[in-house]
Parts: sequence; C-alpha cells; structure tokens
Amino acid sequence: MIIFSNYLIRKIDLLNRNNKSITIKFVCNINIKHLNMKNFGTLILIVGLFSSCAVIRPGEVGIKQTLGKFSDEVKTQGTIVYNPLISRVIKESTKTSNIKLILSLPSKEGLSVNSEISILYRLEANKVASVLENLGQDYESVITSVFRSAASDVCAQFFAKDMHSGMRAKIESEILDKMMINIQKQANGVELIAVLMKTIQLPNGLANSIERKLQAEQDAMRMKFLLDQETLEAERKIINAKGERDAQLIIAEGLTSGIIKIKAIEAFRELARSQNAKIIITDGKTPLIVGETDEKK
Repeated sequence: MIIFSNYLIRKIDLLNRNNKSITIKFVCNINIKHLNMKNFGTLILIVGLFSSCAVIRPGEVGIKQTLGKFSDEVKTQGTIVYNPLISRVIKESTKTSNIKLILSLPSKEGLSVNSEISILYRLEANKVASVLENLGQDYESVITSVFRSAASDVCAQFFAKDMHSGMRAKIESEILDKMMINIQKQANGVELIAVLMKTIQLPNGLANSIERKLQAEQDAMRMKFLLDQETLEAERKIINAKGERDAQLIIAEGLTSGIIKIKAIEAFRELARSQNAKIIITDGKTPLIVGETDEKK
C-alpha cells in the first residue's frame, strides 16, 4: 500500500516549433490517499504516455531526432511517439511563409533606394531533414542573407528609376532566379515562391526630377494631341469645301435656261400664295433673270 499527498504534480518537457523547451505542470487532485501497486503502475503509464507523444497538425511536418540523428520518416499529420530521454520531435511549418524586410538597395548610378521587400517561401515536406541538417532551424536568416546578396547584385545593374517603373517585375524575377541558384547550393527543400518589391522610395532629388520629366512628357503628349486634332479639323474643312465646290459645279452644269424659267415660275407661284404684302421689282419678265435680254445682245 502506498500513500500519496493530496496533489500530484507532474512536469513534462515539450518542444515547441522553435525547439525551445517548455515546462508544463499537470496538477491532479487525488482524493484517494491509498493506492495499490496496480493503480500506481497505471498512473505512471498514463503520465509517461503523455510525456512522449507529439501531435502534428495540418500544415506541419514532424521529424524525430534520436541521439542527434534525424529519422528517415517525416510525419505530416497525426502523432509521433518518442522517448523523451534520448529523442525529440522537431516540428516545422509547410505553409507559405512571408519574410518582410526593409533595406537599402544600390542602383546603377550609385544611389541608394529604400525598399520594403517580401520573400514568399515554403518548405518541402519530404526534404525537411535536408534543410535542418544543412541550414538548421534558423534557416530564415540564411534565406535573408541569400536575398541581400542577390538583390544587391541584380539592382546594381538597373537605374533607380527602373525600380519605380515597369522594370520592377524583371528585377524581382532576376533576384528570385539568383536566390534559387544560391539556395540549392546549400540545401534542398526550400521552395522560393516570389520576391515582391512592395514599396520603393527614391531619393528626394531623383524623385523630383522624375516627376518633372513625367510632367514634361505629359505636356508634350497633350500638345501633340492638340496638333493632331487641329490637323484633322483642317483636313475635314478641306474635304468639306471640296465637296461643296464639286456640288456647285455639278449643279451649274445641270442648270439650263429652261430649268431656270421653270424655277422662276415656281417661285412666282409661291409668292402669289403668300398672304403678306409684297413688292416685286422686275424688268417685266422675271426677278430671277434680270438682264437676260441684255446679256443675249
């Protein structure tokens, strides 16, 4: 027969994601003061089971390290049973992670351009052991160092204004390609997804110069638009005048003395129908062909 105190305190060391030891105290209120050996053994088995299990959640992988050597099996979900005296379980996330940096990048003309950068990456589940063996758990610092080197080499080949224009996508792509080459030389298992240059802050003098240049280009484009518009308007007027001239020529060619007399008669009829008072001065023949007799003579 064994006598216990009213409270049993059990300490269990667990490993969090960063492999830092966390001590958790389980406090069990035991009202029974007298336990036999069978119950005592069961209690020890339960406590020992909880102290040697690691739960791997979705989006994580777990790998067992026994006496410093990593296991060949990588657990993606579920539980891993291990001996806490000689083994530990290292958990790593396989979700897409974002490393945010704010740094100064060199340009081709020797200026420094401040930029906010995001590096998107994730670990390949079946190659976590390679990453841990070659880069350790502080692999993000290695990725950051590789980026700094690649970004300096690539940005030094471009002008500062290129980082603020449509060339930004090309700069991001070249930095990513250079990073992949350098990372693969050190370890397999780090998948680089993208390098994003989110904010670009140019030096004040350069920014003002670019703004003035853009304003001048906008003014030139506006002036060109006005000139093109005036040219089109002049062409429209010329075409219209030519059309009216051609129409007059066609009408003149079709006007004979007979047609003119018919039109004159029609005009007199319209005047006769009008109720308004009117005075018509003619040569006695028609108001539309005054002087016809003289011209024939």
